[in-house]
Amino acid sequence: MTKPSDRAPSAAEIESIAEHAYRRIPERLRKLVDAVVIRVEEFPDDEIIAEMELDTEYDLLGLYSGVALDEKSYADAPQNVDMIFLYRRPMLDYWAENDDTLEAVVRHVLIHEIGHHFGLSDEEMEQIENEA
Repeated sequence: MTKPSDRAPSAAEIESIAEHAYRRIPERLRKLVDAVVIRVEEFPDDEIIAEMELDTEYDLLGLYSGVALDEKSYADAPQNVDMIFLYRRPMLDYWAENDDTLEAVVRHVLIHEIGHHFGLSDEEMEQIENEA
């Protein structure tokens, strides 16, 4: 998606881009998450900002919330759904300030949120991004 001159993509448009990007990331990464929900929010909430000690609400593009596979037990009742939060306004600012397409920014955030949550190195995530 080229940079628009008249309006920014809506949350629904970013969610659509994210769902498409998620389907295109390599299976070995997708299998780490089970039925993850992708949710687009304008900004991280105040609790996340405080917990992560962010300077501003623009400092976080996305967040993975869930339980790692090695901590899940099939005997336990599920407590929460695994979710990836994409923060629309910070991603749009990043997109506007860089040469990447919005699709590339969203894919990068998805891969990094899943990867960081499951302990992948930056090199492993870069390799996965190159495969996508």
